[in-house]
Amino acid sequence: MTYAAERIEEEVAYLAYHFHWGMDDILDLEHADRRAYVTRTGKLVEQAEARQ
Repeated sequence: MTYAAERIEEEVAYLAYHFHWGMDDILDLEHADRRAYVTRTGKLVEQAEARQ
């Protein structure tokens, strides 16, 4: 199964924005690890926004 390039770009941009990681570092993550970081970061962002 291939993972859509657009989805990978979104994940890379999201993690790079929040963690200031480079593209190579993000792409070196296993798919499941990258998705876990995206999911957890999203939850943290939602929690922070709810407190405002």
